[in-house]
Amino acid sequence: MLSPSDTILIFVVALLLFGPEHLPKIARQLGDAMRHVQTTTNAFMAEMERAAAASDRPNPPAWTQEPPASHDEITDAAELPSHDSATPTTTDPETSAR
Repeated sequence: MLSPSDTILIFVVALLLFGPEHLPKIARQLGDAMRHVQTTTNAFMAEMERAAAASDRPNPPAWTQEPPASHDEITDAAELPSHDSATPTTTDPETSAR
């Protein structure tokens, strides 16, 4: 942090370098730049806190999730014959002709 004597010294040097007519404009631009930095920093911190809160959420209990089907269950289910009463389940020509 700058002491009061350091602040006065900086003000006097700026006054000598830029002149009294340009000093208010430069101070305004510096204030706008500092406000932009502060706004950006606050937005960044809020986003980091939101991301941290989202990653801290517990996962739902295991009993609420269905287990994924294994590869064998999927292929076995695709090979099962249908049990529709209208279609015969045998391929014997003598029984299917009846």
